[in-house]
Amino acid sequence: MTIFTKTYKEPPICEKEILRYAGCKEASDDVTELMHSCIDEARLCLSYKVCYCELSVKVEEDECDFGNFSVASGDLVKCLAGSNRVVLFGATVGSSLDRLIAKYSRISPSRALMLQAIGAERIEALCDAFCKESGCGVRFSPGYGDLSLQVQKKIFDILNCEKHIGLTLNDSLVMSPSKSVTAFAVSGKAKNKCKSCKKTDCAYRGAL
Repeated sequence: MTIFTKTYKEPPICEKEILRYAGCKEASDDVTELMHSCIDEARLCLSYKVCYCELSVKVEEDECDFGNFSVASGDLVKCLAGSNRVVLFGATVGSSLDRLIAKYSRISPSRALMLQAIGAERIEALCDAFCKESGCGVRFSPGYGDLSLQVQKKIFDILNCEKHIGLTLNDSLVMSPSKSVTAFAVSGKAKNKCKSCKKTDCAYRGAL
């Protein structure tokens, strides 16, 4: 199995999404100034890396068989929607942002919060850019719906994320760098991923 890697240029920034992740329904002049300042600082340390491979898949009831491993998830089955190929990928914007957030957590919590929001928007933008380029409109990550977080172990074993993009997974299934994503992606029209997730109390839940 061949694992591919790709480094992206900065995807377009959506300030509205940053403010949503920061929990700001309306942006005052001070908040907007803070956001722009944090964007300028974050840009100096962000990187955009993806590793991926293409897998065949067979679906039987609520089981997805990828050849060398299988996953039990009715929600992932629905996401695949009859596809027999899937792109498995890991993406990250790097560890330097985590260090910047840790620094400001001690001296400026408001700045740390804004940098967290920027990181969330940036990794989503990277995933969107990769999926668009790959012709994939639907992506589904461990933790969405009934897809267990334990699947992360299988994804990391297959992609060797640490070797290819410096992304690691600890025993508690927490990824480092924190602004990272792993997912199954399939071709088709883009969908709102929040519709597939049962965590309706999520602070980051997008508009449906």
